[in-house]
Amino acid sequence: MQRRAFLKKAGLGAVAGTAAVAAPAIAQSNPSINWKFTSTYNTATPALFSTAQLFCDMVKDVTDGQFNIRLYPAGELVPGFGVMDAVGNRTVECGQTASYYYYGKNPSFCFDTAVPWGLTVRQMNAWFREGNGLSLMRELFAPLGIINFPFGNTGAQMGGWYRKEINSVEDLKGLTMRTAGFAGEVMSRLGVIPQQLATGDIYPALEKGALDAVEFVGPVDDEKLGFNKVAKYYYYPGWWEGAAQVSLYVNDQAFAELPKAYQSAIEVCSRAASNHLVEYYDNYNPEALRRLIAGGAVLKSFPRAVLDACYEASNAVYKEFCDNDAGFKKIYDDYMGYRDNLVPWFRVGEGVFENYLGAVLAKQNR
Repeated sequence: MQRRAFLKKAGLGAVAGTAAVAAPAIAQSNPSINWKFTSTYNTATPALFSTAQLFCDMVKDVTDGQFNIRLYPAGELVPGFGVMDAVGNRTVECGQTASYYYYGKNPSFCFDTAVPWGLTVRQMNAWFREGNGLSLMRELFAPLGIINFPFGNTGAQMGGWYRKEINSVEDLKGLTMRTAGFAGEVMSRLGVIPQQLATGDIYPALEKGALDAVEFVGPVDDEKLGFNKVAKYYYYPGWWEGAAQVSLYVNDQAFAELPKAYQSAIEVCSRAASNHLVEYYDNYNPEALRRLIAGGAVLKSFPRAVLDACYEASNAVYKEFCDNDAGFKKIYDDYMGYRDNLVPWFRVGEGVFENYLGAVLAKQNR
């Protein structure tokens, strides 16, 4: 099996306790354990949901069928936005979600997913794995009884679907828009009326006119959900999500009760699943975008004046939260300091290269 071969190459020999322990030894030394795993997502978002299923399959494979995690889609065990509470109180042992959905509980959770004008996917990975990101987030989640694991990333997202063109900041005023996390707070400062809706509720609301605009993820998921059928203008960039990290939540007591080998399986398999999600979006987004445009979607960039206003509004919100919440400020200072340190290198190392190549290819394809 290719998946098992990959995991062994990735170092899962160590999961059994030594570099080379035969599969039967795992079964002999470790108990049979069954967990419940709930998700904010379902099959309507195949990239996200399949990542969770892949994780479950890999854990089962590397423990030789001894550690079984059953995945439940949103709403089957708990509501889609109930993952945090369900894992924290051990209704389920683990869950898949995006932490910025819990902005209302604490805005600091957004740093686990995405914040306006924040890190890109590679920068986010570096902050978590090599910087202070993981330790800061583990500290944030500890009082909830949750251990969080990075669980993939969508990469940079789109700015969403709009029924009318956005030519100025004035055009944002009065728009009812589905968005999540920090984006809603910032957009509200510019006159937008933000709404946070579960995946299955978004299209009907847009179709019926209860929403004027929707931002979700990007071409792959947007095409699947059919937003292009009821909104014509497709804007970029999603400045509130230069990258959006998905998280695996694990109940801390349930995790502590696991044999060390199973704990290691969760760690390594979550990393492998993370890679899968990034690769899925990078592979399928380009063709999905081409199909959307061929089907009539009008691709447009937000005007510079709109982006400038959004940047200023974002910084104003950040200042308010930092002034009133020392915990938020601690994470913000580390996160944004890391961003500011990395951006000049990315601009030199990749930015000019990609901008030049993009311009050349665009000219060739005219």
